[in-house]
Amino acid sequence: MISEAQFQNELELLIANAIREDVGDGDHSSLACIPARAQGKAKLLVKDNGIIAGVAFAKMIFNYVDSNLKIETFIEDGAPVKFGDVVFHVSGSSQSILKAERMVLNSMQRMSAIATKTNSYVQLLEGTNTKILDTRKTTPGFRVAEKWAVKIGGGENHRFALYDMVMLKDNHIDFAGGIALAIAKTKEYLKETNRDLKIIVEARDLDEVKEIVAAGGVYRILLDNFDYDMTREAVAFIGDASLTESSGNINEDTIRHYAECGVNYISSGALTHSIYNMDLSLKAID
Repeated sequence: MISEAQFQNELELLIANAIREDVGDGDHSSLACIPARAQGKAKLLVKDNGIIAGVAFAKMIFNYVDSNLKIETFIEDGAPVKFGDVVFHVSGSSQSILKAERMVLNSMQRMSAIATKTNSYVQLLEGTNTKILDTRKTTPGFRVAEKWAVKIGGGENHRFALYDMVMLKDNHIDFAGGIALAIAKTKEYLKETNRDLKIIVEARDLDEVKEIVAAGGVYRILLDNFDYDMTREAVAFIGDASLTESSGNINEDTIRHYAECGVNYISSGALTHSIYNMDLSLKAID
């Protein structure tokens, strides 16, 4: 995973680009009818049930738009919320509040949905030693916020992007000429380029699991689309040689069964690509 400094930089880039995209040369609706010196106050209203996420991110957005805006927080990231809850008040320049409104809502609605979905998977894994991971199946340009939401929901982050971990999947293996060659070439590349990156290798069957273990030096073995019996057999064979991860065919009905096979991690793209935004609104108040 990327460093905290890189993570913060990605957040700053996301905010700057999103505000540029939305505001352009000015919020002319507000500029046309609201005096520049007008002061206002608004509340973040919850119109759904779930886990709230994006409160800290909203503060970053408001601060970017106008550092004089004041936030009074009542509910923090990761807390359960219900219809009618008020998460925070924001006060200050009315024009600034309206300029930030859409990005705050878009971000918090999606982040809260991801945190809620993740938390439901975490609860299904309770009592096992398995952790839930996200994937790179994220919204282009919004990945850093979506991965933050997974953490808020109680999950763990997989690699952030292509550059912070080596992950040899089926196409890499086939193009490289097989598992042994792919791993050997990777080790050589990392040595030559002086990179300290963890290696994950995907296995499609038990024979490939054995090849990966024989090659050695692999941080985690990804058991892709294995059934329960194959997963148990693979975990037993791998032992302490590498960590294990199940992926494919993961849903609310199957996740617990895969965890009970003994894998260390379960990854699911559904945490970020198959969610419905939480209903939130920003309402002006007296």
